[in-house]
Amino acid sequence: PWIVHYAATSCNGCDIELLACLTPLYDVERFGIVNTGNPKHADILIVTGSVNEESRKVLENLYEQMPEPKAVIAVGTCALSGGIFRDAYNVYGGIDQVLPVDVYVPGCAARPETIIDGVVRACAILEERAQARKSRRHAEAL
Repeated sequence: PWIVHYAATSCNGCDIELLACLTPLYDVERFGIVNTGNPKHADILIVTGSVNEESRKVLENLYEQMPEPKAVIAVGTCALSGGIFRDAYNVYGGIDQVLPVDVYVPGCAARPETIIDGVVRACAILEERAQARKSRRHAEAL
């Protein structure tokens, strides 16, 4: 799977932990996970931070550019609920206020091990969706 990361409004603690996943210590590439900057190539959208008006537009745009099947992972307390920013006048809350979220990774900041676990869970969801699409196409062909 290829992942694309979007850092919405946050303290960037989860972003740093997500980058740690790419280091030799955690090495997510051993699972075949590749980080890309192009949503048109991505299978999984990883979002950190809470949603405001500006980030909502970008998130919706990124999500629409991703091919099916796709999955969304919300990483960190801010992405889950708005975190410490949830009472701010310009914050909608968590990512699920804007996009359908498939995997929630809690923590402030989320640990690399839990982020990797979330990506592995998203891979299982992608596999299920790919099988369902294949079954639908087969049924339609009959």
